[in-house]
Amino acid sequence: MVLGLLLARAGVPVTVMEKHAEFLRDFRGDTVHASTLRLLDELSLAPQFAKVPHRLINTANMRIQGAQVKIDLRRIPGPHKHIAMVPQWDFLEMLAAAAAQEPTFTLMRSTEMLGPLRDGPKVVGVDYRDTTGTTRQLRATLTVARDGRSSMVRSAMGLRPNSFGAPMDVWWFRLPRRDGDPQGLNGVFQAGHGCAVIDRGDYYQIAYIIPKGTDAAMRREGLNALRKQLTILVPWLGDRVDTLDSFDDVKLLDVQLNRLRRWYADGLLLIGDAAHAMSPVGGVGINLAVADAVAAARILAKPLHSGHVTTAQLARVQARRWLPTVVIQALQHAIHDRVFTAATNADPLTAQPPPAPRAVRMVSTMPPLQRLAGYLIAIGPLPEHAPAFARQKTPR
Repeated sequence: MVLGLLLARAGVPVTVMEKHAEFLRDFRGDTVHASTLRLLDELSLAPQFAKVPHRLINTANMRIQGAQVKIDLRRIPGPHKHIAMVPQWDFLEMLAAAAAQEPTFTLMRSTEMLGPLRDGPKVVGVDYRDTTGTTRQLRATLTVARDGRSSMVRSAMGLRPNSFGAPMDVWWFRLPRRDGDPQGLNGVFQAGHGCAVIDRGDYYQIAYIIPKGTDAAMRREGLNALRKQLTILVPWLGDRVDTLDSFDDVKLLDVQLNRLRRWYADGLLLIGDAAHAMSPVGGVGINLAVADAVAAARILAKPLHSGHVTTAQLARVQARRWLPTVVIQALQHAIHDRVFTAATNADPLTAQPPPAPRAVRMVSTMPPLQRLAGYLIAIGPLPEHAPAFARQKTPR
């Protein structure tokens, strides 16, 4: 949606296909980080964003194997010293409304992309199913796949990402938040299962860490087992765990960490999770995908105007976004190995918690490292700015 908006502001005819009639679905990634908030300022969308329901988080308090780590985002540079938690459907609708003001932008809802359309080795568009169920074709100078970690386009092209593995999956669910409860982001990662508690205003969004591949077995243990483990990890939630009355309210995130060696083919570009699936660690996946879109718009707008995009130009997009992706994924992989593997491989009822990794102990005691951690989470390496052609002096 961001890429479509930016290209449309450059005067490039662009079509975004959305499988569903609306965006109101159970998204789990609701973080909009400081770098993306600054992008909205540059696009003159801050007034529209202010009208979208959201909750600002400027602190993160984590207890990791006995070490207390506090990250204060109020010390990062830039105008936004926080992360916004915003329902993703509202955020997407806001972007869609902004893009709809551009005469070259088209959003096709209830439109299912079926696969890439090829002319020999070159991708020249897509096959899709329209609102009547009719299969059609849409030809394009460039096709951009942003269809997630299970990308149909990627599979159809025979592209396989390199997987770096993950020791855990995540259960997502909600619990009530009450007056006087802790604010911001809080987390506990001890022997046994880890848990992040995210302040969403009138409720907490809970990210409960489970060992990889154990979803079915743990569900068979029943809700009481989950309630008991959660109370051990976060005792002050014990008076409300009974509000979780069905596993239907517990959603599984299959955690993946992978990256394509090559993000493009002739006539095709992959961005976001389709090119590099991110772990939920740090909640940075959406913002890296947005940065991919900004870089792609800046590099490709002029070639798209000419009606011809070369693979060398597509390679420039990957080259621009390669380093930040590698850096963040390397950090996530290290946290997987040194924090979550230990946290998920022990029994919280019988085992002594393993000592916190040295790097965690250093962050817990050194404010400069805490500021660096806040910067990497909220802004990240090589943040992208809106290209000049996409900026507006006054909001429409």
